[in-house]
Amino acid sequence: MTETPAASLARPLIAGVVTALVGFTSTFAVVLTGLRAVGATPEQAASGLLAITLVVGLGCILLAGRYRIPITVAWSTPGVALLAATGSVDGGWSAVVGGFLVSAALILCTALFPPLGALIARIPPSIAQAMLAGVLLPLCVAPFVGVVEDPWGVAPVLIVWLVASRLLPRWAVPLAFVAAIAVVAVELARTGVEMDATTLLPRLELTLPTLTVGSVVGIALPLFVVTMASQNVPGVAVMRSLGYTIPWRPAMLVTGLGSAAAAGFGGHAMNLGAISAAIAAGPDSHPDPKRRWVAGVSAGGTYLVLGALSAAFAAIVLLAPAGVIPAVAGVALFGAFGSAVQQAIDDPGERVPAVVTFLVAASGIAVFGVSAAFWALVAGLVVRAVLHVGRRAG
Repeated sequence: MTETPAASLARPLIAGVVTALVGFTSTFAVVLTGLRAVGATPEQAASGLLAITLVVGLGCILLAGRYRIPITVAWSTPGVALLAATGSVDGGWSAVVGGFLVSAALILCTALFPPLGALIARIPPSIAQAMLAGVLLPLCVAPFVGVVEDPWGVAPVLIVWLVASRLLPRWAVPLAFVAAIAVVAVELARTGVEMDATTLLPRLELTLPTLTVGSVVGIALPLFVVTMASQNVPGVAVMRSLGYTIPWRPAMLVTGLGSAAAAGFGGHAMNLGAISAAIAAGPDSHPDPKRRWVAGVSAGGTYLVLGALSAAFAAIVLLAPAGVIPAVAGVALFGAFGSAVQQAIDDPGERVPAVVTFLVAASGIAVFGVSAAFWALVAGLVVRAVLHVGRRAG
């Protein structure tokens, strides 16, 4: 039976909605956790979530509509996990915003100066993935710490996540968040606390940026590296595997400018979609690859709607008992952590530098106001150079 035009259009439209819903509900808690960790107030964190959601939506619509391929962009989940592990920096929140702007400028430079992108590509994948794994470790441990400290609040989240991982893997984290909402509702009913209706209204809060050594070296550079190595490069590879060639320069211009636009309002960074790209660009979106671009536009429109609701999501996070939202953020990152560990130690010859990188990143040390992520890269590259430079392969 021949598919009607309406039915043919509905498939990529629905795929785009699913892409945005899964992407947003799976990791928005990580965004808020990361922004709060580096010094944002609840209002500034909510503003950052709104800003990055809006530019992600516009980026999807612009790239997919212009190039007629199912390009999706997303916020940098590894980047915001990095923020959660970094903590406060010299200069406070305004310096963090300055770091976001520098990172956005570096993303733009990869479009304007291709050698910069080539330089990032020369960082050994084992080192980059080991740094990411070390950054993610404290967040991935949080659910287990939380279930000991608050079993009645955290256990429902973990149980729902586990059951959904078996039955509905794609929706496991969103359903874990639904469980968290139920926990919050029970807590509000028990304590009699009422939600302030004004907190549900989305609003942007502008922060004037400043720059410090800690924000540039400890925020901007690691954020740029992890976004490029863990999101943009894999994003290109995923799309290539599905038969699409990403227009690199326009994509970096859009993500760089979008990151810069969001930075002043607390948004950290946007990048090409990687995991989410497979939903919009895969065969389930539409049998005809030439019609899947509609899913990219649909994902963008859905992100704009979710942006309008972002203040409500932020309010729920603020009202949740301690440990509940970190549990949601932790289970959302299990897959990324496992993948990073696997890639870090996959090559026996790169294992020792990768282990050193991982341990330094996981230690959380800060030297001269510069976060552990930067020192992890330095340590891993130094160890690798000592072990490998001058040796013959064979």
